Amino acid sequence: MTNRVVLVDTHAHLEVVDSISEVLDRAFKNGVETVVAVSSDLDSSRKTIEISNSFHTVYSAVGIHPHEASCFSESVLAQLANLLREKGVKAIGETGLDYHYSHSNKQSQIISFTNHIGLSIEFDLPVIIHIREAFEDVLNILREPDFSNARGVIHCFTGDYETAKGFIDLGFFISFSGIVTFKNAEDVRDAAEKIPLDRMLIETDSPYLAPVPFRGKRNEPAYVIHVAEKIAELRGVSYEKIAQITTANAKELFKLDSWQTSK
Repeated sequence: MTNRVVLVDTHAHLEVVDSISEVLDRAFKNGVETVVAVSSDLDSSRKTIEISNSFHTVYSAVGIHPHEASCFSESVLAQLANLLREKGVKAIGETGLDYHYSHSNKQSQIISFTNHIGLSIEFDLPVIIHIREAFEDVLNILREPDFSNARGVIHCFTGDYETAKGFIDLGFFISFSGIVTFKNAEDVRDAAEKIPLDRMLIETDSPYLAPVPFRGKRNEPAYVIHVAEKIAELRGVSYEKIAQITTANAKELFKLDSWQTSK
C-alpha cells in the first residue's frame, strides 16, 4: 500500500447514485481515495451532506446550479449559509452561468452566482464554477474588485487554452473531465496539454460524461483514472506524476487533510 497511486475525484453527483457503497468500493480499487460530492439545489445539498457524514472518503459542496437559479432568494441564501456550517462541508457549488439551456434567465443566474461568490469569500471556501457558453461573463464577474479574494475551480472545463489562462491568472484551478478523451474535444486537450500542472484538477462529473472507453454509459468516480491517463499521454509524462500533482492540488484547494482530521 505504500506505493499506492492515489487519486481525487473533485466533482461527482453522488446523491443520484443508488448503491453508493459499491460505487465507492470500485473507486477505491482504482486508487480513488477521496471524492468531492457536489450539489445542485437545496435538497441535493442536504443529501450530499448526509453522504459525506456516512462515508469518510466523501466530502461535500453545497450550492445552487445555474439551471435552478430562478429559485434563488434571500431565504435560499440564508439556508445555504446554514448548511456551510455543517460538518464536512468545505466548498460551495456548483454554481455559475449556463447560457446554453437557459433553464433560468441570465439575470437570475448572475444574481445567484454572485451571491455564491460572496458566500465563498465570507466563509473562506473554494467555489466550484459551472460554465457553458458564458466564459466572458464569468471572467468579467470574477474580475470585479469585490471578488478579488475569490478562489476555486472551473469545473468540467470546455474552453480553449487562452480561456483557461484567463482564469488561471485570477488564481483559479482548471478541472478536466472525461471530455478530454472525446474525439471532438481538441481545444480541451490543447488546454490540458499546456496549462501549468499546479493549476490542474481532475474529475468525473459522474454520473455524466463518462470517458472513453465508457462513453455513453453511466459515469462513476472509478473512471477518473482514464482522465488522468489521457492527460499523462498528452503531456508525455507518467500517469503517476499526474495523479500525484492533481491530488496535491486538490488537497491544497479543498484542504482535504484538515477535512480528514475533522471527521
